[in-house]
Formats: sequence, structure tokens, C-alpha cells
Amino acid sequence: MERLAMPLGRLFLSLIFILGGLSKLGNLAGTGAYMQSAGVPAVLAAPAGLFELVAGLAILIGYRTRIAALLLAGFCLLTTVLFHTNFADQIQAALALKNVAMAGGFLLLFAHGAGAMSLDERSKG
Repeated sequence: MERLAMPLGRLFLSLIFILGGLSKLGNLAGTGAYMQSAGVPAVLAAPAGLFELVAGLAILIGYRTRIAALLLAGFCLLTTVLFHTNFADQIQAALALKNVAMAGGFLLLFAHGAGAMSLDERSKG
């Protein structure tokens, strides 16, 4: 089971970003409107969606995992500050805590690497 823990952990962490990125890219107008309502320029919808998709896929396959994990940890914290600071709203508070927890998971990936069954591990030879 220990050998499967890292690839499963990467899968679970990556899914929200892969699916979220695809969703953003599939509805740029809606994503841009939501971002604009929070004071973030709508023009960032496509780059945000593309970043989520590419970084999520990198985590999934374990490619340049430490870099992707560090970037996603920062992304999670940044989106918390930009979109989920109304802690009086239980849903926003839960979303903020979810983002902080994911940032923690990504920091662990940054510290320990992709582990077994990853492109990073294969490239070590």
C-alpha cells in the first residue's frame, strides 16, 4: 500500500485542478465574470485555467513535481486571499480551509518529491 500512496495522493490532489482547469477553459466568459466580481481582471481566466490544467497534469504524472507543487501551493494560497476571505460565510470559510489544506499537501510534495510511479523517478535512471 505504501508504494501506491504517493501516486494516489498525486491523483487526488491533481483532479480538482485538471477538472477545474478544463471547466474554466470551457466557460471563459463565466469564469471571467466570477473573477471580475472579486476584483480580478477577467482576462486572467484563460491563463488561470491553462495553469490549473497543466500543473494538475504535471502532478498527476509526476513530472517536475517539486516545481508544480510549489506553484500550486502558492496558487491555493493566492486564490484563498482573492476569493475566500468572507469567513462569516461558512461555505467561504470551508473553501479557504480546503485551499490551505491543499497547499499543505503540495508543500509535502515539494519537500519529498513525486515518489514511485512518476516521470521524475523514471528520469533518475
